[in-house]
Amino acid sequence: MTNGDCGSRTRRGSLRRPNGTGRGSMRSTIWLRAASGLLCALAWAAPAFADSGAPAANERWIGAWSASPSSPGPSFEKQSLRQIVRASIGGSQVRLRFSNLYGEGPVTIGPVRVAKHAQASAVEPGSARAVTFGGKASIAVGKGESILSDPVAMSVSAFERLAVSLYVPVRSGASTVHDLAIQTAYIAPGDATAADVFPAGETDTSRFFLTDVEVATEPGARAVVAVGDSITDGVGSTLDANRRWPDALAARLRADPKFASIAVLNAGIAGNRILNDAAAPYLGPKILSRFDRDALDKPGVRWVVLLSGSNDISAAERLKTPEANVSAEQIIEGMQTLIARAHAKGVKIVGATLVPKGSPDEPLTPTAKAKRQALNDWIRNGGAFDAVVDFESALRDPAHPEYMLPAYDSGDHVHPNDAGYKTMAAAFDLNLFAAE
Repeated sequence: MTNGDCGSRTRRGSLRRPNGTGRGSMRSTIWLRAASGLLCALAWAAPAFADSGAPAANERWIGAWSASPSSPGPSFEKQSLRQIVRASIGGSQVRLRFSNLYGEGPVTIGPVRVAKHAQASAVEPGSARAVTFGGKASIAVGKGESILSDPVAMSVSAFERLAVSLYVPVRSGASTVHDLAIQTAYIAPGDATAADVFPAGETDTSRFFLTDVEVATEPGARAVVAVGDSITDGVGSTLDANRRWPDALAARLRADPKFASIAVLNAGIAGNRILNDAAAPYLGPKILSRFDRDALDKPGVRWVVLLSGSNDISAAERLKTPEANVSAEQIIEGMQTLIARAHAKGVKIVGATLVPKGSPDEPLTPTAKAKRQALNDWIRNGGAFDAVVDFESALRDPAHPEYMLPAYDSGDHVHPNDAGYKTMAAAFDLNLFAAE
């Protein structure tokens, strides 16, 4: 039987984990986090400097990029990290959010710099800007808290790549990470935040501490937040290429003048479920507990696209525990709760059908197949969502409708490839995002 789509792809690097185990090779398997680290997922403090700088009268703050915290990661000490992000919308100022959600205690971050990315670990000379927190170059972020930086005067274009460099001067304890970034991060000893070319060191494909980039932009700008699991996270897409389906959706929106002011934020977590928290190999706090923080509270959000439920189904057979053994009806009830919470905040929510999964050699069990069919039927016909995007129909093989078309399959019969993700983005009727 086919494995669950919990994102158990490979990662690079040799960083040490909180339990002292390393990944060894440059292509070792994703580590499994202790479920106890999820307890702090419920604690999320208000940003200390959220109002430290207002945009111009004809601008507003809006989310341009995001990565949802998913697990505790390695400790850092006297090390610098450089992470590359791509803004989905442009603006005249930038501010950054850093999270210590999974920390064991306060973590000190700083100096921090943001610059225009050149290539690999290099930035464009002269483009770096210092990032401050209440006017200070460093900040101690409390356990379970997040911090939003002061605004940085920096013109950013839509789809421009930025390099965020941060220094961790003292032992951090467990870091807060987004496990599968599908983007290379660079780690070097000492304070290398001001270097145009980062010193040689380690690489990784996770996000560390950095969860949001916001920009000050036109007042009519709005945001779409994609919430889901490894398929939204982009597992199966090309490393460092920004070819996840939310990236492709952002490109479609930007190409149409009617929708060019809409940002797309990615709140996918590989291995995530709607109803239950992490239990190896599944990752991250359940969507029911992270929905506000990772979606509804993002500045400028007007729509959420929900693609989830597949891991809830696979976990029932993979984990074989009473808690994990959820029915299609329970998953639907979870979706109804998310819909109600979105509507209570004036946010529209688009339901996405689960993509085809499995192969003739690795078929789904009859029980899993029945749950998926029931869930997709309800998403299409239940009338609960404000709109529906039919990913299943877009990716299915006409000759074998329960399976993914080989041209869209990354090879594991679970996750699409670049072409598949582009096809998913093409399945949207952009008029869903028309201004009211």
